[in-house]
Amino acid sequence: MAIDEMFMLIFRTFFYYVIVVIIFRLMGKREVGELSLLDIVVYIMIAEIAVLTIEDLDIFFGYGLIPMILLLIIQRLTAWISLKSPLFRTWFEGKPSIIIAQGKIDEYEMKKNRFNFDDLLQQLRENGTESINDVSYAILEPSGKLSIIEKVNQNKIQGKMNGLVLPLIVDGKIQEKALAEISESEKWLRSELKNRGYDNINKISFCSIDVNDEWYVDKKNEM
Repeated sequence: MAIDEMFMLIFRTFFYYVIVVIIFRLMGKREVGELSLLDIVVYIMIAEIAVLTIEDLDIFFGYGLIPMILLLIIQRLTAWISLKSPLFRTWFEGKPSIIIAQGKIDEYEMKKNRFNFDDLLQQLRENGTESINDVSYAILEPSGKLSIIEKVNQNKIQGKMNGLVLPLIVDGKIQEKALAEISESEKWLRSELKNRGYDNINKISFCSIDVNDEWYVDKKNEM
C-alpha cells in the first residue's frame, strides 16, 4: 500500500468515525436493551456503509453520506410517527406480553413470542428471583427484557389489584384492559380525574395507579 493510500485510509476512518457518532447522537439516547427493531437495522446498515466506504479507496470518501443521512431521516420520521400514533407504535415496535399473571404461566404467550422456559429461567436468575413460585407478574417488554414483579412486593388496590402499576391513560387514550384489571369503569376513571382537577382526558399524556392507590397524572406539553 502506498503512503498516500495509507493516509487516505486513516483520513476516511477518522472521518466516518466522527460522522457515525454524530448520526447516532442525532438518533437519540437509548440503552442497547431498549433499541427497537428499526434502530438495530439502521445501526447495522450505517456501520456496513461506513466500512464499505472506508475499505474501497476508489469510491469518493463522501459517497456514503447520502445513504447514512437517508437512514437517519427514516429513523427520525418513524420515531415521530410512533410518538404521535399509539397504533403505529404497537404495530412497529410491538407491545408488552404478560408471560406470568398472578403466578400462572401463560404458555400461549410464550409460544407466540418464541420465548421458551430456558429464556424465562435465565431472566429470572438475572433478576435475582429464585423461583417461578415467587413471581406474581412477569411482563415481556418489546425490547425482549422481562419485567418481573415478585409476590413479596405485592399489595392491593381496594382488594382488587395484585402487585402492578397500571397505566390507565396513554397518549390521551383510556386503557380499557387496565380498567378491567381493577374492575372499574370509564365513568369511575373520569370521576376520579375530575376530583383531582383533570376535566379533559385528551389533554392527559399519561395516567397510572399503583399498589398503594397512588395516582400519577401527566398533562401533555406541561413543560
